[in-house]
Amino acid sequence: MPVHMVGPFPLEVFWLIELLIVIVLIFVAFKRPIYEAIGLAFAFTIVMTGRYDLFWSALLGPLSSTLFYIIVGFLVFAHILSKTRVVEKLVNIILAVVGGLPGGAGYVSLIGSSALATMTGTAPGNVAAVGSITIPTMIRSGFPPALAATVEMAAGAMGNQVGPGLNLVCFAILSTLYPGQYSLSTFWLGLYVVFGWMILQRWLTMLAFCKYYKVRPIPKEERPNLKQALKEGWPTLLLPVLILGPIVIDSVFKGAVQARFGPEGAKAFSSSVLMMAAGFCTLYAIVIGRKDIPGGFSLKNVFAMFRDSLRSVVPVSATIYLAYAIAMVFQKIEMNEAIKTWFLGLGLNKIGWVFLVVLFTAFLGMFLPGSSQVAILGSAIISTGAAVGIDPFLVAVVMPAITGVMEGMTPPLALAMYTAMGIAKSSFWETAKLTYVWVAAHGAITILILLGVLPVWV
Repeated sequence: MPVHMVGPFPLEVFWLIELLIVIVLIFVAFKRPIYEAIGLAFAFTIVMTGRYDLFWSALLGPLSSTLFYIIVGFLVFAHILSKTRVVEKLVNIILAVVGGLPGGAGYVSLIGSSALATMTGTAPGNVAAVGSITIPTMIRSGFPPALAATVEMAAGAMGNQVGPGLNLVCFAILSTLYPGQYSLSTFWLGLYVVFGWMILQRWLTMLAFCKYYKVRPIPKEERPNLKQALKEGWPTLLLPVLILGPIVIDSVFKGAVQARFGPEGAKAFSSSVLMMAAGFCTLYAIVIGRKDIPGGFSLKNVFAMFRDSLRSVVPVSATIYLAYAIAMVFQKIEMNEAIKTWFLGLGLNKIGWVFLVVLFTAFLGMFLPGSSQVAILGSAIISTGAAVGIDPFLVAVVMPAITGVMEGMTPPLALAMYTAMGIAKSSFWETAKLTYVWVAAHGAITILILLGVLPVWV
């Protein structure tokens, strides 16, 4: 196939640059919501490529994918959590267990936000739900406001790694490039291994900060009684089990499932396991949080919670849906092949590729949401990584960390940082200086994972 050049770039790369400019103008210059920016970007992609024949197939394509419905299910679940005291009860248990350690409020923030990250994919929502409790507690125990904000920011941003949303778009791209080679459950476990390395990195970074600032334990009188906290909140500890249990069964015991239900039954179980988990967890959250439902536990008030979820669920769902549609157009015009050919022409080896991609996505995270980065660049990142010798599965499970997680922390976009700043009442520059320390540490851990120094055992 002949290569058409526009200046130093292949035509497909020039299209990509044009699309980036359009999204930045709409989102940053005109300050329109990101779902509007992605929607207009989809229309622009059709016009730019001249592939009007792909309009309806790409626009309606995500409707046939269970991944989109899984995302919507977990977004509704996150809304239900925010309307009850489920998160508060979970945080109180953590507070009672580790609050007595030096810097204990930071541990509460890290563990609480990590737990919530498994249930919701929104970094600002995670920070708002947990940070409203942990940030004031951190400040009272000696954390400078900017440090309290950035500890919660770094912990809350991990929702983009394991909370259903952006990462499912990454899997959709991986399965499009390599059909039938990877299961969703195995991919999900890979996300959790990367998540574990990120928790370790944040814990070590927080320890260093706590030692530097001589942070104290939480005063005893401010720590909940463990017995009372467990009495009120023990049912919340089952939520991560309800999410991970079916995934582990599908991935680890796939042979047993296939022997019991046959190949078609095992395939159906695998494709619906996360959707089932979202439904069970939502129902369970309503049951254990029924006493704290606004207006009381009744069919009318439960329906009102679901109705009110539209305000938060629809914009995020629309953004991810349209990002997926853009990715389908790019797949049809084989943009990833053109970008891969051009990229490999730069002569980079594995190490050079890893550093370039992590730095480039960190830069893009300053003004582009992770969903946009994945929609535009996901296919190219996975395929070029494979071309330089990196397992495409590994690239895909790390991609949420270098796009969505990084975007939540890199100013000026940094939505997780701004949410935490608002709670801590810290100044921008004071917070941003510490934020870049967290960004550098996060970038370092993703580099080590992509290079295979830190293994992903799945």
